[in-house]
Parts: sequence; C-alpha cells; structure tokens
Amino acid sequence: MVEFDRWSDIHQDLFNEITKRLYSYDNYIQLRLVCKQWNLKLPKIPDGNKVPWLVLSTGSAAKESFEEEAHALEQEVRAPEDEGILDARSLEEKGIYHLMLPDMQDNIMYGSYHGWLIIVMVHEGTVRILNPFTKVHLDLPPVSTLPNVININGDECTLGYKGDMITQNTIFVHQSQIWKAIINSAPNNDNDSDFIAVVIYGLFLELAFYMPNENRWIRFPTKDLDDVHDVIFFEEKIFAVDGNGQLYEFDTRTKSGPVGGKHEATPPPSNVGMLNCYYYLIGGDNGSLLMLVKGARYRYYMKNQKRFCECKTVKFDIYELRKNEKTWSRIHSLRNYILVIGLNSSVKILPSNFLNCKGNQIYFTDDMHDRREVYFENITPPSQIGIFDLEDGSYQTFLTDVDFFYYRPIWILP
Repeated sequence: MVEFDRWSDIHQDLFNEITKRLYSYDNYIQLRLVCKQWNLKLPKIPDGNKVPWLVLSTGSAAKESFEEEAHALEQEVRAPEDEGILDARSLEEKGIYHLMLPDMQDNIMYGSYHGWLIIVMVHEGTVRILNPFTKVHLDLPPVSTLPNVININGDECTLGYKGDMITQNTIFVHQSQIWKAIINSAPNNDNDSDFIAVVIYGLFLELAFYMPNENRWIRFPTKDLDDVHDVIFFEEKIFAVDGNGQLYEFDTRTKSGPVGGKHEATPPPSNVGMLNCYYYLIGGDNGSLLMLVKGARYRYYMKNQKRFCECKTVKFDIYELRKNEKTWSRIHSLRNYILVIGLNSSVKILPSNFLNCKGNQIYFTDDMHDRREVYFENITPPSQIGIFDLEDGSYQTFLTDVDFFYYRPIWILP
C-alpha cells in the first residue's frame, strides 16, 4: 500500500484558493519552496503584489528602515561580481530582501507595472519586461530601433537630434536614451492584441510606442511633442504632460497606434516660484485625472576641486481634472489616500492595509528630470527617496547615498 503526502498532493482548485490569498511576493516565494509538487502547481506569473515595494538594482546599496526618521546608514551590502543584486523593500515590513539575480547585473530599470520591471540590458541594448521573482520575461524592440538612432557601428552610435547628428559610445546610448517606460497590461502570450508599450526617450524627451505587430519603436505622430515629463495609460487612453504642464491625450483603440494631440485643458498655474518644476500624472476616481507638480531646488558647489550638485524636493501641488472638464482644480488633501510616484506608473492607493502608513502622503523617488538637469555637466545629484506629508508640508528621506545614474530606485506596486 502506497501512502501519499496529503499536503503535497493538495487538489489544484484548493491550491488556487490559497494562492489568491497571498499577500506579497515573499509569501509566493516561500510557498514555492515547500515542496516540488507545490512549485509545479504555482502559476509562473503571480497575480500581483498587494504591498508596494521599493527596489534597487545595484551592486552596492544602502539599507535603512522606513520607520526611522533619521538618515543614518545602517549597512552596506555588496553583491558578488558575477551576480546582480535586487534590494526589495516592503512598505509594510521592516525586513529588506536581498535577491541575487544574474538577470539584473549591469541592467538599468526604467519602469514597473504590477510586479513587472521594464529594464534595458546595457551591453546588448535589449529592452525587456521582467518579473524579477519568477524570471518570466518578454523582450521588446532594442534601443537601436528608437526613432533617433541612425546607426550603430560597434562601439559607436550615431544619433539624430532635429537635423543634427552626434556620435556617442554605444554602451552609453543603451544606458541613457530611455528615460521612462510604461506598459498597458502584463505580458500575456495568449492574448497580446491590445498590448502597447510607451517610452520617453532621447535628449528632447519625446514619445515612442511599440505594438506586437511591429519590430521597432515608432515616434508619436503629434508634431513638436517633446520635453515630456510623464506618460500614463488611463481608461484605454494615453495621457502625457510636458514641461509646461500641457496635457496630451491619445486614443489607443486603433490598429495603427495612438492617435490624438493636445488636450483642451489649459495647464494649471505654477505655484513653485523659483523652484524647478516637474509634472506627474495619476489616474483618479470616476474618470478624473490628477496632476502632481513637484518643486525641487538645486545647489551647485565645489569640493576637492570637483563640482557637485545637491537636489532637494521641497513641495508638491496637486490638481484634478474631472471627466469632460477643461479646467484643473487644485486640491489640498488626498484624505485617506497616498500617491506613489517615480519611474513606476504612478498610482493612487489606500494605505489602510500597510503598517506604519497613513493617508494624505506622497511616496516619491527622484527620477529622470532630476538627472537631466545636470546631463551635460556629467554631474549626478544623489537620489532622493522620501515621504512627503501634505498635512504639514514635512518630509523624510532615506537611502540618500544611492548612485542615481546607474542604480535608480523604483516602486513595484500592486
């Protein structure tokens, strides 16, 4: 008589009910390790993470508790030379997970979507959508197919910028041409007919898109659309905002790609004074859009005969554009919600399930705009990662010593 381990042979339907109740990816990983049978029964692509994570892809990363307001560095973690390291930090827990992933070595993150990372493989120039926990991935057209790339010949790449041509190192082009990437849905090999990816790219921050029937990145049709600060998918449309706060709207329900142009809404007033002004878009409730205006201050200084730059986020203003309206209205409170912004597809979520989190706050990371300010001067400001409290205007920062150019922090969101 053969005896079976009842737990290892649990019925698939019951097992599926268990996986639906997994709270975050660390639960998912632990479940895979129980036994071989459970590992085989788990789907390769989990439904999503229910807790936001802050992720650093780096060979050297700072480790610090979110709950501490002090900026003291707790520990430095270094990865072996032959592996990449992924630091994943949950908003809810004090723990920090260091995952050794060769897939992340020397690669740069440019976006995230429901647990998926959008990365560029620096040496090959491959643009890849990757689930860092399961290693399932989908490759998009490489950097060499961006509209401004004219030719790549070994170590040299020729780029076109509005009639001018420049030559740069190919590896540097792979590192610097894409500023932010978004996708409208998780990769699905069974039905990808409506899948679209969009990137902000190039020196002039233009937009390009990819659809499954294409083998390259295609420039958006709108003339003179540049200096794009943010782009999102929302209600089967693409919305973008430029450096003047001008909103653009594109319909995605076409076979040939996004169609549209300037939105009729006038830009919201700027209340940041002499500060550098950056714009973010977030999908709101009942078809409304939120525009977040960040004010940052830059200070240049000399140290040991080298020039440095200090970037400091000092304020946020929030505006709402209700559906079918043409005027932005300023709002002064998020009430019970928090906003999470950065290289991720920015979102508005309820923090009620997260320990030590409260509403009316903005979780932010500095992103492409803070890096672009000093692009020509070969100065990289240290990255700011922080929490801004809209109630009293205070904020706390952490992980202040991260090298922002190569090791960008990014949120993995529910």
